[in-house]
Amino acid sequence: MSELKELIEKFIELDDSLNEQVEQLEESEEAYAKFEQEHIDEINDLNETYHEIEHMVFHEQFIIVSNNSSDEKEVVALIISDENDEEEEFVIPVFTDEKEANIAIEEFKQQFGDIEFICDKRSGNEIVADHHDDEDFIGLAINAPQWDFVIATEDVHDCSE
Repeated sequence: MSELKELIEKFIELDDSLNEQVEQLEESEEAYAKFEQEHIDEINDLNETYHEIEHMVFHEQFIIVSNNSSDEKEVVALIISDENDEEEEFVIPVFTDEKEANIAIEEFKQQFGDIEFICDKRSGNEIVADHHDDEDFIGLAINAPQWDFVIATEDVHDCSE
């Protein structure tokens, strides 16, 4: 398993664990403050893990899936905004390996019909740079739909920044 996948799995586990505990709190500022004090190490670990992911995604080589059935190749995007929203915000699904990409392609075929999909490899920073002018572009969905993990475009950066 890649280091990025391990970090994301760690992040998801930590986040789920903390969220479960938060759901059980009574809704008061005092309860949240006490919770934060008692779980400061876990919260810091969660933040540090996300920060490591931010840097790793910048350089990581991902597989992106494109619809190759029309005249122009089009990168698959997932709409994440509500139906009532005027603007359609979207994420671009990226995959850490061919197995993950193939699982997603099967799901895309179920959703969109029997379309010809092709895969390309690009780094996270290249994908973000290609779409940074689009105000509706939210970020990268890593190994969607298997994980529910989106990293925002502004969070994808090099360690030297």
